[in-house]
Amino acid sequence: MNNFFATPEGAWGDGSVRVTAVGVLMIAALIVALLVIAAVLRHKNAEKKAKLTTRQLVFSAAAIALAMVCSLIKFADLPMGGSVTLFSMLFIVLIGYWYGPYVGIMTAVAYGLLQFVTEPIFYTLPQMLIDYPCAFGALGLSGFFSGKKHGLLSGYIAGVLGRYLFAVISGVVFFGAYAPEGTPAILYSLGYNASYLVPEAILTLVIISIPPVAHALAEVKKQALTA
Repeated sequence: MNNFFATPEGAWGDGSVRVTAVGVLMIAALIVALLVIAAVLRHKNAEKKAKLTTRQLVFSAAAIALAMVCSLIKFADLPMGGSVTLFSMLFIVLIGYWYGPYVGIMTAVAYGLLQFVTEPIFYTLPQMLIDYPCAFGALGLSGFFSGKKHGLLSGYIAGVLGRYLFAVISGVVFFGAYAPEGTPAILYSLGYNASYLVPEAILTLVIISIPPVAHALAEVKKQALTA
């Protein structure tokens, strides 16, 4: 494991671990594998006459790219992780909304790993799995609302709640010691994670509820599903 993980001096100065170059390459390979599996699942679960087209793959890749770019545009950046970004979660939610839960969750997990690769520092393997592939992967729950009335709004709420749940679990289990004295870890984690997820969620829901925006997103979905 020494060639995969290392503890560099001053990573965070608190016993955190950084993934080595070899580890990053392995995670990158896993991301590619997940996207390929997502493509296969999309093909198998589509209607018999439907095929996974280059257009659909391009839309999925574009959504992930936009999510990564928007995640770097932060209105607020909390000291212990978490930030209010420029609608970054929406783009991942859209993939599930377009193509269903299997592709949505698989792609969202890949996005979570991609987020981890941008700053591959963690404390323990369980903490890394909960904070990245699990938490971000929950955004793919939007796929269960694909094709339903107000599916995007419901799917977005479900995805964010899923990410919030994993973030709270991580906060209690792995970061509870950072709660202010006298404050229960669960209350601290609930408040801390809500402080960055709720503002972005509310702002996003307001924006996508505006009729012209909702209409534009509906048109994009039609283009994304074009065979």
